Amino acid sequence: MAQKSQEKGVTGGAPVVTDPGRVRNVVLVGHSGAGKTTLVEALLAATGTIGRAGSVTDGTTVCDHDPAAVRQQRSVSLACAPLMHNGTKVNLLDSPGYADFVGELRAGLRAADAALFVVSAVDGMDAATAALWEECAAVDMPRAVAVSRLDHPRADFDEAVALCQRVFGDNVLPLYLPMLGDDGISTVGLLGLITRRVFDYTGGLPAEVREPDPEHLPAIAESRNELIEGIIAESEDETLMDRYLEGEEIGIDILVEDLEKAVARGHFYPVVPVCAETGVGLDALLEVLTAGFPSPLEHDVPAVTGVDGAPRPPLTCDPDGPLVAEVVKTTIDRHVGRVSLVRVFSGTLRPEQTVHVSGHGMADRGHPDHDADERVGHIYSPLGATLREVGLCVAGDICAITKSGSAETGDTISAKEDPLLIAPWEMPEPLLPVAIVARSRSDEDALARNLARLVAGDPTLRLDRNPETHQLVLWCMGEAHADVVLERLRTGGVELDTEPVRVALRETFTVPAKGHGRHVKQSGGHGQYAVCDIEVAPLPRGAGFEFVDRVVGGAVPHNYIPSVEKGVRAQMERGLVAGYPVVDLRVTLFDGKAHSVDSSDAAFQTAGALALKDAAEKGQPALLEPVDEVVIRVPDSSVGAVMGDLSGRRGRVLGTEPDTTAEGRTLVRAEVPATELLRYAVELRSMTSGTGTFRRQFVRYEPMPTHLADQIRKEHT
Repeated sequence: MAQKSQEKGVTGGAPVVTDPGRVRNVVLVGHSGAGKTTLVEALLAATGTIGRAGSVTDGTTVCDHDPAAVRQQRSVSLACAPLMHNGTKVNLLDSPGYADFVGELRAGLRAADAALFVVSAVDGMDAATAALWEECAAVDMPRAVAVSRLDHPRADFDEAVALCQRVFGDNVLPLYLPMLGDDGISTVGLLGLITRRVFDYTGGLPAEVREPDPEHLPAIAESRNELIEGIIAESEDETLMDRYLEGEEIGIDILVEDLEKAVARGHFYPVVPVCAETGVGLDALLEVLTAGFPSPLEHDVPAVTGVDGAPRPPLTCDPDGPLVAEVVKTTIDRHVGRVSLVRVFSGTLRPEQTVHVSGHGMADRGHPDHDADERVGHIYSPLGATLREVGLCVAGDICAITKSGSAETGDTISAKEDPLLIAPWEMPEPLLPVAIVARSRSDEDALARNLARLVAGDPTLRLDRNPETHQLVLWCMGEAHADVVLERLRTGGVELDTEPVRVALRETFTVPAKGHGRHVKQSGGHGQYAVCDIEVAPLPRGAGFEFVDRVVGGAVPHNYIPSVEKGVRAQMERGLVAGYPVVDLRVTLFDGKAHSVDSSDAAFQTAGALALKDAAEKGQPALLEPVDEVVIRVPDSSVGAVMGDLSGRRGRVLGTEPDTTAEGRTLVRAEVPATELLRYAVELRSMTSGTGTFRRQFVRYEPMPTHLADQIRKEHT
């Protein structure tokens, strides 16, 4: 819940800058449990932004203020935590590490100019973190590594660095080494490799800087030589390596300057050991964030077009330029209402300013295209859930706005006089369906309102009102994502239940059959009379429905023949054996009877429906299930397991091919019945340690195996 600063343990006012060169936007990434949120809290406390780490709100912290995060014991949403260090504002974007919340991670990557990978000295990293490093490398995003949890008894800094070098590749080198205490276990300081100084934290922050002890010198010398060679290899001064190899002592100022340039260009990746609990390395990490990472001035602004799609010239990060900002994420606070986290790319956003809000929209996910002029109220500097009012937000900075009537995640905010649209970022497709049911009529209204808000703020959530199964289906990223969505719905006052997801099947005939429909009824002196005889023949898959009139001699009056067809079609919609629509058949009307007084349109509609049902009892109707083509992207090592699993799902593998977008990955193409894919998002993640992804597309209907079809028939009856 958004509250005032003094109520949340926040010390001082919100940091405000007017120069983009004094801003750093850094997203923290890493697997769940690596210690990202704990590290953010420690950095906030070290800079005096909050009183002490973990002190904000009952049972929560600055970043983990969401009740769903407290219940799941992990971050579930992106949180922004700005701090000031040496006159530079650092917007720390704490992203969830669990794969289900990859949409929040994508939003953080979009808003950031650099990434800090947090790797546990105890648990190492997961495969998804390694894949994310490759993704950042593809766009030359500057990166650094913080090796965390050094206070743990099983912490191994050397192994963590070796792992990073094996997985991340070249130029991943430590700037410092941990210094152990007298017990030989606890980390009490750092050995600076460039400066050859000891940073002693036994007295807390700031560290005491002193000369190294004799036993430290061999370790410093060995690692320092490797570090200097790595820095010099990226230097713009081509003579530097020769001078170094000839024995010249390269000045510290030169090394630091070349290091900062290499880091900002994304060519060198410093490693800093940190311990959030004791404060070891926090000041060193802050120096990397402020001096090594680039400002927004060094980061390209995303491409923009007019709202009509017409191309526009590239923009720069200029506070005096045209206003272009992007809604990084939108959340709904029960007390404040809609809160939008906004990254300003160009221009300056001011309170009480009339702006244009436009969005690309995703109609299949409930996000239609939209354009609207709105008035910005107050502008805030967000600190987790805390909102601190500020007077402006310049290009390169991040802020929050409230009560925007239409702003959704991914929308563009621009000048009313010159509406623009930012190219959207790629978001993953939600592929785990969850069917929900409101417990009462009043809950249905509350459910609709709350769902609209959640879908507007979460592009990885899709809402599907299936007209065939009559189910309300939420498509989520995984079980944890679904749990959070359901928790938020219930917190919003909605009483609901979940039920098994039903796949929209089809029915058809497998052999020709004849049907007799007779509707004769007397009621209140008025009769109903209609008789018709039909022949049903199956058609090829996808052929649809044909109705043929072969009545001779006027057995069925001409004006009632359309009524028979109408009745047949109505029964096809209702289904014959399991309540699913009937497809791909030809119905031929060849005989019947009528009464000069009692026959009617309604009577022949009923007779037509009865004739089709009669034919179904003789014609061996079958159930058809949808078959999807899936493209599965997995590491090479998982191909065998995935293909074996597909066989168990009645899938047909069409082929494999190398993934040209990433080394060491393979694309597996297959056709799989949709009924076998209901939980595939969860099961594929388990098979591939979180690195496998897939996309699906409907291709056709095919007959369902008899034993499965019989089971569905029994459930229907």
